[in-house]
Amino acid sequence: MQSFLFSSVYSDLTMGLLVFIDTIALCLVVSSALLQRFEEAPKPDGSLSFLVIGDWGRKGAYNQSQVAFQMGVIGKQLNIDFVISTGDNFYDNGLTGIDDTAFDDSFTKIYTSSSLHKQWYSVLGNHDYRGDVEAQLSPVLTNHDKRWLCLRSFIVDAEVAEFFFVDTTPFVDKYFTEPGDHVYDWRGIHPRKKYISNLLKDVDLALRESNAKWKIVVGHHTIRSAGQHGDTAELVKQLLPILQANNIDIFINGHDHCLQHISSIDSGIQFFTSGGGSKAWRGIVNRWKEEEMKLYYDGQGFMSVQLTQTESDIVFYDVFGHVLHKWNTSKQLHGPS
Repeated sequence: MQSFLFSSVYSDLTMGLLVFIDTIALCLVVSSALLQRFEEAPKPDGSLSFLVIGDWGRKGAYNQSQVAFQMGVIGKQLNIDFVISTGDNFYDNGLTGIDDTAFDDSFTKIYTSSSLHKQWYSVLGNHDYRGDVEAQLSPVLTNHDKRWLCLRSFIVDAEVAEFFFVDTTPFVDKYFTEPGDHVYDWRGIHPRKKYISNLLKDVDLALRESNAKWKIVVGHHTIRSAGQHGDTAELVKQLLPILQANNIDIFINGHDHCLQHISSIDSGIQFFTSGGGSKAWRGIVNRWKEEEMKLYYDGQGFMSVQLTQTESDIVFYDVFGHVLHKWNTSKQLHGPS
């Protein structure tokens, strides 16, 4: 009898433990599907200011160092809270590993101004996927330079605004079907269709649940662009409808090595390209509706963004720090965001 009771209790405990473990595993699976969230405190008055740079990592060459210097000047003037990188962080083929000296040579030793010693939020570009992707995502680099944060997709909640960083490279078919001589690091992506499907669901859910006054989506690839790469058809088909349905305010990208502002008449979304961090001047610009094209500058530079509950101010600067373009919009203090 005692043996029977012991066996029953042991069986119940074992079953309970298995259920408990299964529950934990389920929670981990569910959690892993959600976008990681970070909090960024705004200024005491609730405002926010930051810089955006893209397509930059060339060890100071192609005017990268000059752009970095002007970023430091403007960053100090605006007392920026952080910097956003739109990807292609290290040319030509990403990093070879966590000990690649290109990290210091293209980042730590270039963006040296005290005003740029703030948090950097970075996404991956297609050139980054040609190297060791896991290296850029590694906390080892963050420990090496506390400013560095690079993930595939994530959210930054800054109270007045929410930023939704989206890993756009896996969307692009040609990197899989016509890679040419390039070798891409697709670890963590396969099965690709499931990866993209889950990402789109996560972005849609996060945008729907957001109560932020400003909704800003960041990715490497263009959605709308008159530059060399033009529109990214896969994003227009799969991501853009989600952005439109959730009434985002701004989409920021790199990829085209230029500075650009397209104001969509159909959706009201502002499409900003900040891909002038180093090599530029490609001499390519495609025809676009005049009423939508607010800026196209085929050169190096960066952009700044200042946000309050009611105002958004965007400025584009060239390699000399000269203002190329300004854009402002207002919202009601109370009412729908």
